[in-house]
Amino acid sequence: MARKTTPPTSTAPKLQLSAREIKRGIERIDERISELESFNVGTLVSGGSPELTALTTAIKDTLERCFGENTSAYNRFLPAAKLHYSPMMFVAGGPPIDYVTPTRRNIGNAVALLNEAKRSLGEDLKDLEHNPSESSPTQPQKSELSRRVFVVHGHDTGSRETLARFLDRMDFEPIILHEQANQGRTIIEKVEAHGDVGFAVVLLTPDDEGSVKGGISEPRARQNVLLELGYFIGRLGRSKVCALKHGTVEIPSDFAGVVWEKMDDAGGWKQALARELQAAGYDVDWNKLMKR
Repeated sequence: MARKTTPPTSTAPKLQLSAREIKRGIERIDERISELESFNVGTLVSGGSPELTALTTAIKDTLERCFGENTSAYNRFLPAAKLHYSPMMFVAGGPPIDYVTPTRRNIGNAVALLNEAKRSLGEDLKDLEHNPSESSPTQPQKSELSRRVFVVHGHDTGSRETLARFLDRMDFEPIILHEQANQGRTIIEKVEAHGDVGFAVVLLTPDDEGSVKGGISEPRARQNVLLELGYFIGRLGRSKVCALKHGTVEIPSDFAGVVWEKMDDAGGWKQALARELQAAGYDVDWNKLMKR
């Protein structure tokens, strides 16, 4: 009969710690050593006690924090957590089992292993201090902001095209919904499909009229514009949404916290929008802004 073999368990890669984290790890190991050295073996009952169990758990947690679970270093020092003594045989009516001596020996072994773990961390710390460029784990580079800008608009095609040309000149890519293929999707499905943008500009233009019941009608933006305004506030956050108000149009009270600027014919809105884009983290070429 063929002998069944167990495939070796792969170990995790070495945990990369900063100098500060290594120093804190050494402090934790010192705390565990102090707890072991002050442990009263006289509290043992049948080879165990709640304090000893707590110490075992604390040692495992400390090793995991210092070296990472299932790394080669963690596995090398893990026997430090084996504090309990379990006799190989128990004979009824025989002499009482000595739990104190073997437990004291296990504690001594644990202290020796933890001191070695502390020495290993100390060597890592020296290496980092010798090469300051590696004194902290490599952080992932911050992803670049998408320069795709969603343009929410109503029936005012002139304002929409003026805004799109301005964004083009400033090296942004305007996303205009009606220019995207339908592919059998509803409007909101198209908004979601093309909503992977970094910023949204909403044109509030007087395309509709409305009022409270019995009141006087006032110019309002289209309902789809307000819906998409709310959608992008939720998706991007208020700091990455700017509304441009063109003409006389009511601003909904629910959107009082949204940045909005007057889209004046003199072009002052361009500087205002550029400032909002810059505040959102974008690089803005102000020389291009001055070009006509």
